[in-house]
Amino acid sequence: MAIGAGCYPIAIPFSVKQIVSNRDWIERSRAALWHPCTQMKQMEATPPLPIARGEGPWLIDYEGRRYLDAISSWWVNLFGHCHPRINAALRDQLERIEHVILAGGTHAPVVELSERLARLTGLSHAFYGSDGASATEIALKMSFHYWRNSGRPQKTGFVSLQNGYHGETLGALSVTDVAIFKDTYAPLLRQTHQAMSPDWRLAEPGETAEAYALRAAADLERYLAEHAETTAALIVEPLVQGAAGMAMYHPVYLQQARALCDRYQVHLIADEIAVGFGRTGTLFACEQAPSPGPAGHPLAVGEGNIAATRVADIADIVCLSKGITGGYLPLSAVLCRDAIYAAFYHDDSARGFLHSHSYTGNPLACRAALAVLDLIEGGKVIEANRDKAARFTALLAEVAAHPRVAHFRQAGMIWAFDVKGAGPGFARAWHAQALELGVFMRPIGHSAYFMPPYVIGEGEMQLMARVAAKLLDTVQAGPALA
Repeated sequence: MAIGAGCYPIAIPFSVKQIVSNRDWIERSRAALWHPCTQMKQMEATPPLPIARGEGPWLIDYEGRRYLDAISSWWVNLFGHCHPRINAALRDQLERIEHVILAGGTHAPVVELSERLARLTGLSHAFYGSDGASATEIALKMSFHYWRNSGRPQKTGFVSLQNGYHGETLGALSVTDVAIFKDTYAPLLRQTHQAMSPDWRLAEPGETAEAYALRAAADLERYLAEHAETTAALIVEPLVQGAAGMAMYHPVYLQQARALCDRYQVHLIADEIAVGFGRTGTLFACEQAPSPGPAGHPLAVGEGNIAATRVADIADIVCLSKGITGGYLPLSAVLCRDAIYAAFYHDDSARGFLHSHSYTGNPLACRAALAVLDLIEGGKVIEANRDKAARFTALLAEVAAHPRVAHFRQAGMIWAFDVKGAGPGFARAWHAQALELGVFMRPIGHSAYFMPPYVIGEGEMQLMARVAAKLLDTVQAGPALA
């Protein structure tokens, strides 16, 4: 069955049957919604894109125009819109149970999903939230509470990476280092330490990505050597720092960070929210780290068996979200080592992990996630993605060689490049002109990127390459566009 087959025609609610134009929906949206991550006044010049339906990697507006979803609807959509197998799983679940309280209850989808995630990561006892920031909050609280339950209540500090992003709730924002999100709320946040980023764009001339990653690990070691007694955890985005403009780094950093966390008795939290489920070329980004070796002792650089590395070899706690449901429903999961879970297992309720929200472990979301895992495991998706990634990288050769492009980079199904001379209005100008050419993109600062659904074909890849090459010649953004 072709991608997109099985979609039902749009049923327009009776109250809005007469409102079917793009302009109608734009005006109603401006009047009724407060859009996320948006200065609403800018919508006067750059209105939101009104979407009526989706087919595979395509978004379709109310007037029938099609836009290639080149960023997977904020990095969540793995297998295209309106996928027949995920649709079928959700229809089946709707006839069974839509939701039930998970405090004191359980159900098949959440149990089966937890079992599968445990097998895939090597960690256990999945704890569920609704989104990535929720997963970060859960992981931070879990680490803090573990040390308290273990008789080391002084271990309350957290370390993250410079330019890292882990969400915008208060705990998550405390370990985020993106000024536009963080600075306004600084008085509300915990003080945390940001260690040197291993982002290879910051390397000195002639310094390799690997050497720079090792230098960043040495910076982390200097901090932990002095502050380990009061540090609960290090949290990192493995391999790719998304909000930093798809900053990428050498996997040896993860190996070294694991060894340091072992040495200084600090948890390592792997934020796989954006990079999990095949996005970087392996099921989880942590799997690309060189193996830490037997009993947690690191092997020499270059000796690790990458294929043998599991999430549990690198992380004490892992955060999963975004692609976990294929972009269908909000869901996040946090898994941890058995020793962390055991520290909460006690007769005293106060020693338990008393965190919750009403829709924890929602059956519909869990069924969507199970369908996603079926697609990944049954269709050799990661292997197919490697072939697609090689083809699209080749198609982007003209872009990579463009005189305005710096730091062209790729990891799995993520491509990014920095645009020289990009002024304050660059991202909005690029977004608007890409839409005119039929591609939905949202650059981050001066970095343009592609993170498309895995169902893209040759035609979609050619379109994205053509549009990027054209925009490099046409988008000029300076103070006048700010």
